[in-house]
Amino acid sequence: MSEVLVETDGKVGIVTLNRPQSLNALSIAVMDAVSEALGGFDRDPEIRCMVLAGLPKSFAAGADISEMKNIDGAEGAEKMLSRNLSNWDKIGSLKKPLIAAVSGFALGGGCELAMACDMIVASETAVFGQPEVLIGVMPGAGGTQRLTKAVGKAVSMEMNLTGRRLGAREALERGLVNRMVPVENYLSEAIKLAKLIAEQPPLAVQAAKAAVNAAVDRGLKDGLAAERRAFYGLFDTQDQKEGMKAFAEKRKAVWTGK
Repeated sequence: MSEVLVETDGKVGIVTLNRPQSLNALSIAVMDAVSEALGGFDRDPEIRCMVLAGLPKSFAAGADISEMKNIDGAEGAEKMLSRNLSNWDKIGSLKKPLIAAVSGFALGGGCELAMACDMIVASETAVFGQPEVLIGVMPGAGGTQRLTKAVGKAVSMEMNLTGRRLGAREALERGLVNRMVPVENYLSEAIKLAKLIAEQPPLAVQAAKAAVNAAVDRGLKDGLAAERRAFYGLFDTQDQKEGMKAFAEKRKAVWTGK
């Protein structure tokens, strides 16, 4: 069974993450497939709006740590991960509107993926978080930048420094998501919103999206670059090695600050 499902519903392109055995962990292959599928829809003149969905239990529970835990140093991290991390940048730069349909876990890279979309429809079970600090690193695909712009410095700081999570209701109250719906409706509501957008004049929609992004993204590229450098640098630390090893061994990590 494909780990990334691609379909259309009228003028709406739908991409669904489909790795239930790993709670939709975002492997390099999965992110390549997601980026390619959304890029294809972005270039397709028949598609006016897109939806990126996860499964009811998990939108995406984070990066695939098994692909990262043996990286050696900052240079090794940049060499191995830079192309993959660029997938989040590509998704955030799509011309056509993209709606995330989120249910269950949206953690780490999954939270960053949802935030790279233009809007988020969340189920009542949705949980958002940037828990990278708990495994000795930090967000590297926009988690410190987009989250701060969405919920403000104080909440973003707490989430990034402690791994605190936001439930769907608080995410709605803080402006991270557009709406909260019952779990059985999260995908249908996202598609309904996408169809409403798809009915509007496409050039005006794309121009309006670009203008809204211009209002919030000034300085984002510089911030993303600084975040990326800091992210890579953490692979030079012992705590990164310990954090990912402890995760793999299902035990509590012992931090040394080295």
